[in-house]
Amino acid sequence: MLTSSIGTPEQLRDPNYSPPFLQAAPLGIQHVLAMFVSNVTPAIIVAGAAGFGFGSNSPDFPALLYMIQMSMLFAGIATLFQTIGFGPVGARLPVVQGTSFAFIPIMIPLVAGKGVEALPILFGGVLIGGLFHSTLGTVVGKLRFALPPLVTGLVVTMIGLALVKVGIEYAAGGVPAKMSGAASYGGLMSWSAALVVIFTTLVLKFYTRGMMSISAVLIGIIVGYFYCIAVGMLPIAKITSSWANSAWFDAPVPFKYGFEFSWAAVIGFCLMAIVSAVETVGDVSGITKGGAGREATDKEIAGATYADGIGTAVAGLFGALPNTSFSQNVGLIAMTGVMSRYVVTIGAIFLIVCGLVPKVGGVIRTVPIEVLGGGVIVMFGMVVAAGVSMLSDVKWNSRNMVIFAVGLSVGLGLQLEVLNVAPGAPNALQHLPDTLRILGASGILPAALIAIVLNLILPDHLPEESVEEVSGGMAGHGEGSLPN
Repeated sequence: MLTSSIGTPEQLRDPNYSPPFLQAAPLGIQHVLAMFVSNVTPAIIVAGAAGFGFGSNSPDFPALLYMIQMSMLFAGIATLFQTIGFGPVGARLPVVQGTSFAFIPIMIPLVAGKGVEALPILFGGVLIGGLFHSTLGTVVGKLRFALPPLVTGLVVTMIGLALVKVGIEYAAGGVPAKMSGAASYGGLMSWSAALVVIFTTLVLKFYTRGMMSISAVLIGIIVGYFYCIAVGMLPIAKITSSWANSAWFDAPVPFKYGFEFSWAAVIGFCLMAIVSAVETVGDVSGITKGGAGREATDKEIAGATYADGIGTAVAGLFGALPNTSFSQNVGLIAMTGVMSRYVVTIGAIFLIVCGLVPKVGGVIRTVPIEVLGGGVIVMFGMVVAAGVSMLSDVKWNSRNMVIFAVGLSVGLGLQLEVLNVAPGAPNALQHLPDTLRILGASGILPAALIAIVLNLILPDHLPEESVEEVSGGMAGHGEGSLPN
């Protein structure tokens, strides 16, 4: 067995154990591959929303390449904060950091259609939100009471629902093609590329084991990439030109796009930081439970939260998006049984090297938008599924059903009405101040706030007949595995 050649069972459960490099390096790269696509996708989505993403032919397109580069670089740096640490910062556990999906619905209203001019406000919010996030390390344990599975499950489900539209638009040919009315949008060729990715991902996920299964989305995108070359969607000349025109080395630039303060950005990032911090607590607990068979200590949880926030703040300083712990790597540690933080450190160094080499971004830029669409359809669907899984731990009594119903109705309703309204047309929040309008447009923060407040103030019991009255006889009687 592979793990037996790396160390004894006691060594494998020790975060401070350093396996032989030749055995540790492939495991570290495996952690990177498991999160690689998810790490660079938020930058692609935000740039697309701003108007300089894939297929836009925008003169500002190099800004996306820089954001992709920074996504890799600062995911690696933030991971080193966790694995190596300094002072109270860092869990000193095999925690893998990467760009967070959770903030995307907050970022899209901030940048929508505004181009690179929106980036100073965006990165100002990332920087200040990250600093706020780091302070949560002192109190995150005390915040958990306000974020039970009912609330966190609703928030994660809402995040996924806000993203699934992006996957469909990408798979059909991209937002620019849609806005320009291109005949190719939604064509068979576009969908065939996306379906190749989806089919390959599902086959690998369910019919293979180990690394092939873990990296199913990445391999699916690679297969889709070569499919596009084979059918002529992606000319070889485009790939060679992009490679030739990309440098071998490029250093990050502080405040590359400037810095601008916006209450909407700051409040949005700070509120979502609370959700991200609680998610990190869960990931750290999962790592220690799955890798070492013990509970995480208060010091480890606090250190992980400090590193989460500082990693995000530093990323924002150099033009990268918020970082958080990546849950898929928790399962990877449980599968391999290797708890060594030095293994993940090797993966972090690999990410840093990739982030300093623009040629990596040069290759990523040639991936057709339809191929990315196939990958994100799977990933964003999994975000929704993760939220539903959290909700399965809720005891679905009458009280919790009403809380969920109100939060979902307001949040999803705002999401669908405000984000999908035609340009220039009135929307449901048009008379609110700009800050509140932007915060409400995602639907996630209103849903989370409603669920938190109702969960804290409503009585523990609600008569069953009061639910039947408003549900048309479809109240449901499911029982989750955990109480509220």
